[in-house]
Amino acid sequence: MVTAGRGEKNDAPRGAGLDRQIARLEDRRASKEDARAAGDLKGQRARSSAERLLTRSTSGAIYAVVTLACALLGPIPTMALIAAEAWLCCSEFFRICRMAGRMPNETIGLAAALLFPVAAYANGLLALTLVIFVLLMACACWFVFAPRASVADVAVTAFGPLYTSLAFSSIVLVRMWDHGLQGGLLALGVMISIWGNDAMAYFVGSAIGAHKLAPRISPNKSVEGFVGGIVGSVIIWALLGAFVVPQLGIELAVVCGLVVGIAAVIGDLFESRLKRGVGVKDSGNLIPGHGGLLDRSDSMLFGGMAAFFLLHFGGIL
Repeated sequence: MVTAGRGEKNDAPRGAGLDRQIARLEDRRASKEDARAAGDLKGQRARSSAERLLTRSTSGAIYAVVTLACALLGPIPTMALIAAEAWLCCSEFFRICRMAGRMPNETIGLAAALLFPVAAYANGLLALTLVIFVLLMACACWFVFAPRASVADVAVTAFGPLYTSLAFSSIVLVRMWDHGLQGGLLALGVMISIWGNDAMAYFVGSAIGAHKLAPRISPNKSVEGFVGGIVGSVIIWALLGAFVVPQLGIELAVVCGLVVGIAAVIGDLFESRLKRGVGVKDSGNLIPGHGGLLDRSDSMLFGGMAAFFLLHFGGIL
């Protein structure tokens, strides 16, 4: 009987201590409930970051593979890809315009967006000029016969396909330089220089960025990242001249790297300013982890056009 009594006395403090430990664990869990519901726990943040990185990398890889295949297969697949992408970019641009209170004529604008890449493939600059004329005439007729259309609506209707599709058609013009492998490599080189500019700007800016480039438009961009991106663009153009287009020459390659890199950044900032004006983060949600196609192509629009003109006036195209 004495032994049993002692055991009961020893078990009582042990049980009380276990109860206190369980209570502390429950209190700690309860204190983290709000953070858990908000997904703000350290493990949740790490898992979320890994999922976003995987999603972004997978969708980016698919986009890159499709672009690579179309560019190497020839001018027609390149034209078809650019036409589809230009149509989607123009659609996203019109979405932003509607959020800003404008009412573009999407039938006219999206039809022109499809025609510009086809014109670039069919007859180059002359056909592109014809599409511009038809676009302006269609907008003028719509304005004359639609009393509710405003000048601002006509302006964004015409600007949408010019900004997205006409600029994007520069890649088709570059691809038309040579219908074989060399033309595909040149078109890819132009695109890779712009992607490389973006990537180098991101990594350099993340590592040592201290001075904001355009804080009101894109707070994450830095002067250091901008310089790093330009250096990356110049390096890619130098490699392009050394291994793909020897007639490019080191001087023209450096000029192309500088100008295309600067134009790509301006294109990025321009689209950021459009989105900030209507208070949205992405132009759409087509590409998981990247947002809309216009988000993915904003640098390409101005950068590709700059590359075409430099190659044209440099005697390459």
